[in-house]
Amino acid sequence: MGMREGGRVGIREVAKKAGVAISSVSRVLSDHPDVSPKMRERVYAAVKALDYEPDVLAQSMRLGKTRIVGFLIGDISNPLFSEIALGAEMALHQDRYAMLIVNSHGRFADDATQLRLLRKRRVDGFIVSLTDENQRDTIAELQGLDCPVVLLDREVPDWRCASVVSDHASGTRAAALHLIELGHTSIGLVAGSENVLPTRARAEALLAECSAHAGVEAHVAYGSYSEAHGEAATEALLAQSKPPTAIIAGSNQILVGVLRAIRRRHLRIPADLSVVTYDRSPLAQFLEPALGTIERDTRQIGHTAGELLVESLRDEKLPPRRIVLPVRFEPAESCGPKPTTSGN
Repeated sequence: MGMREGGRVGIREVAKKAGVAISSVSRVLSDHPDVSPKMRERVYAAVKALDYEPDVLAQSMRLGKTRIVGFLIGDISNPLFSEIALGAEMALHQDRYAMLIVNSHGRFADDATQLRLLRKRRVDGFIVSLTDENQRDTIAELQGLDCPVVLLDREVPDWRCASVVSDHASGTRAAALHLIELGHTSIGLVAGSENVLPTRARAEALLAECSAHAGVEAHVAYGSYSEAHGEAATEALLAQSKPPTAIIAGSNQILVGVLRAIRRRHLRIPADLSVVTYDRSPLAQFLEPALGTIERDTRQIGHTAGELLVESLRDEKLPPRRIVLPVRFEPAESCGPKPTTSGN
């Protein structure tokens, strides 16, 4: 038998080239576990030689699988999320899964809406970064899913699933200790929402580290992961009768607002105020002085989440795993001694 109409190679040609049955080719291409390494090698050699492209729609209808993974994030324009998404896509691509990204735009009401959209698209699994962990509609939507889910840096009350989280506490403690050793006795954290794990872990770590040192205070300003909150919260912190002499910005977006407020007050970093940020921005290398950064490997976060989801897709009976990835603090010139006189 020759090629299909239109010149496309069919599965029969692959089976003939590999010297195996058509059913064997189908099992290999659908990742059936009952396939020997030798069989898999022969089939993929034939696929490569013939430049065979499987009919994805036909496979989906036959197997009840789309080989598409849904990825819910807050805002793909954020470089942090872009790097995480790239890491996830790289891991999924290795197992021939495509990824469909949807954004919640930082609105918790859109979490449930976008999850429903992905469910209707019949994706095989989900990687999810929620805007808010406590919304009943979102939790109900998650609990109603009948396929594997991996949460990114989130914990949903009374619901277990696989997750990839960062050790925010260790990075925050290291930064706080560094500032305390420089003589700072009042440290401000411009944080995001209390309804997500990273904010809670960071705030708890800062408060604990400061309380462990006599005379050291921590001030946490909760809000949104936005420039506007960063600016307003920094202004409020610096307007106190005894303002902090060091500020930690809770995200790349928050950092922009923090720096804007500092510039408006004509403060010098670190002579008047020390600054630390979470997650290195692509433009950070051009900032002077260089910023002390609590950082993590964002691409590795996504890659690990993708691998964990593929693991669950291969065997949905596996118990959910929680993987904790390291966070480190890199001091830099933006961290200086506590000023002898406050210009705030």
